[in-house]
Amino acid sequence: MIEHEFGVPIPGHVLEPERWVQTALKKLPPVGPLDVAALFGRVAPLVVDLGCGNGRFLLGSALARPEMDHIGIDILPMVLRYATRRGNQRGLSNLRFAAIDAQRFLKDYLRTASVCEVHCYHPQPFHDAREMHKRLLTPTFLADVRRVLEPGGRFFVQTDNEPYWRYVTQIAPSFFDFHEQIGPWSDTPRGRTRREILGLKHRYAIFRGWGTARSDVTLADPLPAPTFDAGPRHRDLDRLESESNARLRRRR
Repeated sequence: MIEHEFGVPIPGHVLEPERWVQTALKKLPPVGPLDVAALFGRVAPLVVDLGCGNGRFLLGSALARPEMDHIGIDILPMVLRYATRRGNQRGLSNLRFAAIDAQRFLKDYLRTASVCEVHCYHPQPFHDAREMHKRLLTPTFLADVRRVLEPGGRFFVQTDNEPYWRYVTQIAPSFFDFHEQIGPWSDTPRGRTRREILGLKHRYAIFRGWGTARSDVTLADPLPAPTFDAGPRHRDLDRLESESNARLRRRR
């Protein structure tokens, strides 16, 4: 069976139950770092998705790259339920999901130079000025992303908020050899994430970029904090996402 979401297939097929696995990392150790080799039973390149949502990108990556291990984290248990169910039903032993915030996961659970790719798609821009301190992509956070990446490791980022994108392009080159991705990712032209699929369908601009971790980082002056005006909300896109989440809740 092939599942679809907004008319776009979800990667992989639902296998017969005897081939299902367990992808939920239900309890992280109280003290890090995480023993990734013990978790997967092997030593392999590691891909991490911060704010993985319902796991669409990681499902596709784990299926296409079985030689790599994958960890997705999100603070919303509801969306992780669907990510883990789909990972289980596809028999993906190279995939795990955990409920934790991205800052803590990077800081406490990932070793220096232990990850080959870090992905971060559509971090919340927090339009209310009183909440801008919650924005994820700060200089401190990007420095930690660079720390966990192995030499030559890559950071991928995507947003539909143009002010957030301008901020990212201002500070990311301090930590990465950073490049703008023109157009959709070649492996997923219809969208790597549910929000990207919705944004493309409704003709919202999507901003994408990637960078290789720099080895020559020297910060002479402090980098600016993310105190930008996030601009107007994409209310139609937010509404469609909320309605989708509500439908998921009703199916539980």
